[in-house]
Amino acid sequence: FLSFLTDREKTKKAVKTAFKKFMGIIPAFFIMLVLVSIMLFFLPDSLISRYLGESKNFSGLFMASVFGSLAVMPGFIAFPLCGILLNKGVSYMVTAGFSTTLMMVGIFTLPVEIKYFGVKPTLIRNLICFFMAFIIAVLIGLFFGEIL
Repeated sequence: FLSFLTDREKTKKAVKTAFKKFMGIIPAFFIMLVLVSIMLFFLPDSLISRYLGESKNFSGLFMASVFGSLAVMPGFIAFPLCGILLNKGVSYMVTAGFSTTLMMVGIFTLPVEIKYFGVKPTLIRNLICFFMAFIIAVLIGLFFGEIL
């Protein structure tokens, strides 16, 4: 709004450029959503919770982090899925690892991210996010008394 008040022509040009870029990303984003939908179809929450719910230790956390790293999903999808997992007996630590990697790391989305940002920044961001998610999950496990 302030940009529009300051310089209407520059703002219009910026909005047009952003719209063109957005329309260029839409096909890749659509393909990513289709892949995520297929993955969720073949990996139902009951299967995931069976493997994650039996293990409340670091192997379960690692497995959940790997599952979560497959695709980037928004919170409005991740949080209800985590609620289902919690109801099926998955620990808070494992659920935290799953949800944070689900929202921050994306193996299926690497090609799209590499296309726009390059290989090195994409790999660095994903690795940092993976380790940060692991640390967050361990802290949540400590907070809820699931470890130590």
